[in-house]
Amino acid sequence: MVTRRVFLGGLVGAAIAPAVVRAQLAAEPEFLKERLTSGSLPPMAERIPVRPRIVNLKEMGLEPGAYGGTVRTIIGSQRDIRFMTIYGYARLVGYNKHLQFQPDILAGFQSEDDTVFTFTLREGHKWSDGQPFTADDFRYWWEDVILNDKLTPGGGALELRPHGSLPRFEVLDALTVRYTWEKPNPMFLPTLAGPQPLVIFGPGHYLKQFHKKFQPDQAKMDELMKTYRVKKWQDLHIKMARSYRPENPNLPTLDPWRNTTPLPSEQFVFERNPFFHRIDETGRQLPYLDRFILNVSSSSIIAAKAGAGEADLQVTGIDFNDYTFLKEAEKRFPVKVNLWKLARGSRITLLPNLNCADEVWRGLFRDVRLRRALSLAIDRHEVNMVAFYGLGTPSADTVLPDSPLFKQEYADAFVKFDPDEANRLLDELGLTKRDDDGIRLLPDGRRAEITVETAGESNLDTDVLELVHDHWANIGLALYTRTSQRDVFRNRAMSGSIMMSIWYGLDNGVPTADMSPAGLAPTLDDQLQWPLWGMHYLSAGQEGVAPDLPEAAELVDLLSQWGSTAKFEERQVIWHKMLSLYTQQVFSIGLINSTLQPILRAAKLQNLPEKALYGFDPTSYLGVYMPDAFWYKEA
Repeated sequence: MVTRRVFLGGLVGAAIAPAVVRAQLAAEPEFLKERLTSGSLPPMAERIPVRPRIVNLKEMGLEPGAYGGTVRTIIGSQRDIRFMTIYGYARLVGYNKHLQFQPDILAGFQSEDDTVFTFTLREGHKWSDGQPFTADDFRYWWEDVILNDKLTPGGGALELRPHGSLPRFEVLDALTVRYTWEKPNPMFLPTLAGPQPLVIFGPGHYLKQFHKKFQPDQAKMDELMKTYRVKKWQDLHIKMARSYRPENPNLPTLDPWRNTTPLPSEQFVFERNPFFHRIDETGRQLPYLDRFILNVSSSSIIAAKAGAGEADLQVTGIDFNDYTFLKEAEKRFPVKVNLWKLARGSRITLLPNLNCADEVWRGLFRDVRLRRALSLAIDRHEVNMVAFYGLGTPSADTVLPDSPLFKQEYADAFVKFDPDEANRLLDELGLTKRDDDGIRLLPDGRRAEITVETAGESNLDTDVLELVHDHWANIGLALYTRTSQRDVFRNRAMSGSIMMSIWYGLDNGVPTADMSPAGLAPTLDDQLQWPLWGMHYLSAGQEGVAPDLPEAAELVDLLSQWGSTAKFEERQVIWHKMLSLYTQQVFSIGLINSTLQPILRAAKLQNLPEKALYGFDPTSYLGVYMPDAFWYKEA
């Protein structure tokens, strides 16, 4: 029996006749007036798709807005312009605020047993440069990027070949494409809807000039490579085609705002995309806001700058321990600060590196008794009261009660403060000898000293580590802290130099069974508890090493089972097996979750929820709350 899921585009109004849509179109944004007057830009009726996505804001509990305005936000580095791709959240298929799939860029799509996916584009949809967006943009990316071994030497993203082989790709007509796998690929839609979406299309009309197949003038190609400082044509194409981190101002986009600033810069200006495909129920084209200005600053002073009135919208680079200071800013500046719930498995997580280079510690970390002892020795109530004013929830690193997959037993796994049991487990491990300071001795005679490394981006981490230092000293373990920049931190982790790190917990703390459980298994090289195992999975066995711990290998096997079934009930069972195994094995030591994240906004900025879930995946920070519908309400 074939199970079909059919989704039609638009929150409402998908069936409204094109003529009716055009009759309802409201006034043009003042921001575009000069271009409209000069004739360099066509009127709205000719810019939007024949059937645009009509967003009924009133039905969503929001207020239709007015055009205009600039939003300032602060980023920690030039690479953080990627936040505009995350916030803009224009996706082929995206999540709504209830985390259900819906067509967005697509007019509709059909899934048959998660094996055959048929995508229908919107007639008349255009790139930000006014060129048509059609099935040819999917064809170009498939035939000339994914299948080109110079541009895609690894054979394509794992999400496109979960069982080893790429799908069959077909162009059915100018507005319809199809992807067909021999086995189910339930990972396909979640990765299209994610914060860093899987790329399966691109503006071929622009990118062909950088492609050896389509650029007949070698002198021109050489000139382009010289201009953009690359030595190979494929590096040129990759650089000019990068959409997640939109560093190329000339790259056409489907996002609500487009970058206008080349690198390097201390300030990036994103301007409205006049061809964006969404309109509100009054006929106004989204986005309402004309500009986003991203000012680059040191990560360590983003909160200070935001609290000094230098941001109109700040959601990254600030943390709960900045809340009091930011709240005080309401008295000095026309801003408001709300608290959203962090949608991570844990706000604070300790990650023993099971791939660390130190052979003795590597063996100890791979023994579940040590991981359990480390967890049981932490007084989470104290951590919660000191660091989060008691507003968080002591918990293992697992899904939140907001997820339909939540079970209390997962949250409670080895989180009760029990130093006696922790001492017993360490004694059972054979760590019975101590020095004069009461610190246990390792089998090779060294003191049991654990260095926990941090990227140093939050004072919260170091404050918590001071508490954990005392907790672990009570069971005979010495804790030291080392801080380094994020890039150095990541590189040290992947090289095995880091013994243990402190970071966030699971990216997605609010999953459904339709979302991938990949975060519970070694699948990425930036998973700090097992980077080499994750690298092995990510590279399809070409790099890193395969998991040689049975429980870790079992998680990879369960993930494979999840990716091979089209049945929702079977996915649920697999999720629960993985959650149980992950929390019982304490592969990450979660401390506190359901913590609160400050969201600073200009007081007159409308349509931001007062309370919401905040996280990278699946909410894309602001993304699922539609920043294109934010607007300034004048007093």
